[in-house]
Amino acid sequence: MKIKVCLVQESPVFFDKEKTIQKIEKLTEKYAKSGCQLIVYPESFIPGYPRGFTFGAVVGSRTEEGRKLYALYYKNSLDIYGNDLKRLEKLAKQFNVYLVIGATEKENNTGSLYCSMLYISPIDGLMGVHRKIKPTGTERVIWSEASGESLITTQTRIGKIGGLICWENYMPLARMSMYKQGVEIYVAPTADARKNWTSTMKHIALEGRCFVLGCNQFFTKSMYPEQYQHLIKEEPETMCAGGSVIVSPFGDIIAGPLFDQPGAVIAEIDTDEIIKSKLDFDVTGHYSRNDIFNLKIANQPDIIKETKK
Repeated sequence: MKIKVCLVQESPVFFDKEKTIQKIEKLTEKYAKSGCQLIVYPESFIPGYPRGFTFGAVVGSRTEEGRKLYALYYKNSLDIYGNDLKRLEKLAKQFNVYLVIGATEKENNTGSLYCSMLYISPIDGLMGVHRKIKPTGTERVIWSEASGESLITTQTRIGKIGGLICWENYMPLARMSMYKQGVEIYVAPTADARKNWTSTMKHIALEGRCFVLGCNQFFTKSMYPEQYQHLIKEEPETMCAGGSVIVSPFGDIIAGPLFDQPGAVIAEIDTDEIIKSKLDFDVTGHYSRNDIFNLKIANQPDIIKETKK
């Protein structure tokens, strides 16, 4: 099966959920009309990855300015139980396209935030949400960590789609949780624009014998609203250079990496390549050695299957 996939390397309208969703609507329409069947948006695209912010937190204290900034970030984060999600589900259905969207998601019952990845089907709407199981470094100031029930894979008409967010992809057992589900299209939204991130994407493709879609945003200091400029004065003008890339199950780069500019990385992938690649290596098949190794993943759900319509 041949599938046209698109990685959107753009900037959000920072800290503005409404305008960012409007931008997603316009970009989705544009790329869906060009024939793309799967469109991916970067890590925390809604309402923006807060690179360079401290939220006034140091060991032992917080500032009132930081608390107010967190409250604003919370206000503009995605609510999957309200109209935010309904708009995105309607968008997928309208243009008959699968969406994978990176978002900061708010938990209304607790006041906590999660770095999440939403899987949205044109048939079933929201199929599932992956929440980052280990925020990296000072991300832990603003994002809670999820448990095993967040390690989801979705079975769709275009294949099994799963993946991890940013530096979760450096966690070998987290990757293995995806491989054990037979992931075919591995999605890796990120905020890591280092050139060696491309090597990570190639390694995962070779290890998992799956297509890997590494999606990042392009973001400059001047894109931050004026009221935040004093918080990022030490940052370089290009704060995130991108690097979105599509890699085959043989570890070959199909499209990208795209650096230093906004745009989209688009390619046609052929899922028959997955089976061909497993003649050489199959991490959960003939290379698994289940007589030696036994991985138990607490609370990982079964594959979420799309209804047939």
